[in-house]
Amino acid sequence: MKTLYLVMAVVGAVVPYAFFVQHFASEGTSLPGFVSALFANPAAGGFTADLLCSSFVFWIAMFHRCREPDAPAPWLFIALNLAIGLSCGLPAYLYARERRREVAAAAS
Repeated sequence: MKTLYLVMAVVGAVVPYAFFVQHFASEGTSLPGFVSALFANPAAGGFTADLLCSSFVFWIAMFHRCREPDAPAPWLFIALNLAIGLSCGLPAYLYARERRREVAAAAS
């Protein structure tokens, strides 16, 4: 599973950025313009709201688990979530968690 998580983190970074680059190339780099486009119609607004809710739940789960020995620190994954999206941040977190489990198992 660890390899799948890593592949999905890369895919989850590349695919959204392909759309972001198209948007910024045609509309410019205005942050208000980008946010406006996120809610351009009810379908886009629904997807955006779903993503925001899912991201918030992901953050809560990471902070809830951050005291566990196999849980990586959440800050890098929050940055990935904000800069790229949940499609990169979540699988990157799962990859890091699996990697830490393997390291801990090998050490014991």
